[in-house]
Amino acid sequence: MIDERLKKLANILVNHSLKIKKNDLFLIMGTPVTAPLIKEVYRQSLLAGAHPHVKIALQGLAEIFYQVGTENQLKYKSPLSLYEIKNLDARLVIISPENTRSMTNVDPKKQAMTSVANKEIHKIFLERAAKNELRWCLTQYPTNASAQDAEMSLEEYEDFIFKAAHVGSKNPIDYWNKVFKDQEKIKKLLEKKRKLHILAQDTDLTLSVDGRKWINCYGKENFPDGEVFTGPIENSAEGQISYSFPGSYGGREVTDIQLWFKKGKVVKAKASKGEKFLNSMLDMDKGSRYIGEFSFGTNYGIKNYTKNTLFDEKIGGTIHIAVGSAYPETGSKNESSLHWDMMCDLRKNGEVYADDELIYKNGKFL
Repeated sequence: MIDERLKKLANILVNHSLKIKKNDLFLIMGTPVTAPLIKEVYRQSLLAGAHPHVKIALQGLAEIFYQVGTENQLKYKSPLSLYEIKNLDARLVIISPENTRSMTNVDPKKQAMTSVANKEIHKIFLERAAKNELRWCLTQYPTNASAQDAEMSLEEYEDFIFKAAHVGSKNPIDYWNKVFKDQEKIKKLLEKKRKLHILAQDTDLTLSVDGRKWINCYGKENFPDGEVFTGPIENSAEGQISYSFPGSYGGREVTDIQLWFKKGKVVKAKASKGEKFLNSMLDMDKGSRYIGEFSFGTNYGIKNYTKNTLFDEKIGGTIHIAVGSAYPETGSKNESSLHWDMMCDLRKNGEVYADDELIYKNGKFL
């Protein structure tokens, strides 16, 4: 028997996050372990009149690819993937790692090579999403590996996910629509501002957001959700930032990340673990050392770091800055094959000034 909470989660994903409708070409991506959720999403999307297609990935294939793939194979751009991204109406990706460290020993140069080869696909994805031609959502399925990273039992991690998703609300979709209304106040405040100044431990960073659009995230592209973000002026970042939590990208973990910016570009990057990998990713292409996203985490129901970016970047009282590709809907023009979110905790002695006015202190808007 399917967990009733999964039915409610599927309902939110189909009818709120993706708004699946008649004749939508809808791709559902997951692994065998996510079968219960895939089946329920598949059922509900059929009832909505869509044409769902399921793609099942096996754990370990990426590791094999980077171990034995030739340079020709690493640089191959699949025409099937290109066709998908040009023709899909909606896409759901369900994260479900069985081993969150499986890519630790993969050569970062090979990962960068493949990312660069798929840059066109990534660009088309961002452009179609910005025009609302492609609706997409990323969500999490509880696995033992993710539970272990979060230092929880599997049952505790399941509860954590469903509470963060508010599936226990009387009407979860109404809850997330209320989140939209509440965050609109933050969005309207920020859209009037031109310059941000972030102060925290070992952090003193300024950047311009003049004329850029802020995006209210309430369970559409990510679920669960809770953030308000923009794409800063590309050459505006000045100063340094120290990230409070380890950064994870491509299955690799990097700790104690510090970045120094000059005229928008990362000119120096340090880490106590994974520094070589960090700089390899920052050297991926011309846009990878520039900021693509600046965001406030607004989900105060998520309080603890779990080594999962989907949740960690939403922690109420934090900010995250992504180096690399931007979302065109913000007005940002930065292009890259990289998009790496890194979190900074402002809940203790953190401040954000907007046009020299204190608007945010100790993790909350004033």
